[in-house]
Amino acid sequence: MDDEQAAGAFEEHRAHLTGVAYRMLGTLADAEDAVQEAYLRFARTDIARLRDVRAWLTTTVARICLDELGSARARRESYVGPWLPEPVVDAAALGPEDRVTLDDSVSMAMLVLLESLSPAERTAFILREVMGLPYPEVALTVGRAEAACRQLVARARAHVRRNAPRFTVDQDQHAGAVRAFLAACAGGRMDALVRVLDPDVVLRSDGGGQVAGVARRPVVGADRVARLLVAVAARGNARPDIRSVNGAPGLVFEAGGRVVGVMAFSVAGDLITGIDFVVNPDKLTRIPTEM
Repeated sequence: MDDEQAAGAFEEHRAHLTGVAYRMLGTLADAEDAVQEAYLRFARTDIARLRDVRAWLTTTVARICLDELGSARARRESYVGPWLPEPVVDAAALGPEDRVTLDDSVSMAMLVLLESLSPAERTAFILREVMGLPYPEVALTVGRAEAACRQLVARARAHVRRNAPRFTVDQDQHAGAVRAFLAACAGGRMDALVRVLDPDVVLRSDGGGQVAGVARRPVVGADRVARLLVAVAARGNARPDIRSVNGAPGLVFEAGGRVVGVMAFSVAGDLITGIDFVVNPDKLTRIPTEM
């Protein structure tokens, strides 16, 4: 296969592969590197001998990501403050076909939860539960027996069910909670803000050690979270805009012609149960401005 033919065949699956890699690695930069490595391997392969090109590419990308997960975990252990995934705003990078599954498997809260799985558990879970690959292909990718992969998936599934954040998948309800949150913050009223927060709300902030004044530990409880947010709103000059963040309504903050922060929310009923606030500038460079 010449380079042009390989590129054409590969491009049909790029968006899907980027979605797989992003779910596994949590950053678009790492995901794109994994996809590029998969392309190089694909270009050296006789495509005529592949029974299912999409399945072959999916497992190839997953193997590359599995190798990367070990070193990524080591780097994140020395990360300053909470590590959060790189936010995907408006989902353009993942392609239209991926948007139907963005609400659950690519929510910020879910990606954070997946970080607590072992690399093998995360890989097996994503391939089986999210991508729907049969166990023989999962086993081939992870490099374990099929029975062992079933156990990996079962453990990961139980962990996710036990620890999954409470949130609604109703987009209108989610958007309403975000609008109420934004109005309360803009008004600077503690009481109004507390009313839209779950009593046990958790705020995680990721500044990567590069932004002053960012909490380096999760903040828990409606009063504490509201007090912190009111103080941040009072001293900040960034303009917020409601946009799609990892498939659900969130907030993107712009100042000086660039994106300076992104908030993703977990919502249950009318209350916000979790806020993931990314202000690390390294994780915001790919997000286009709208103002």
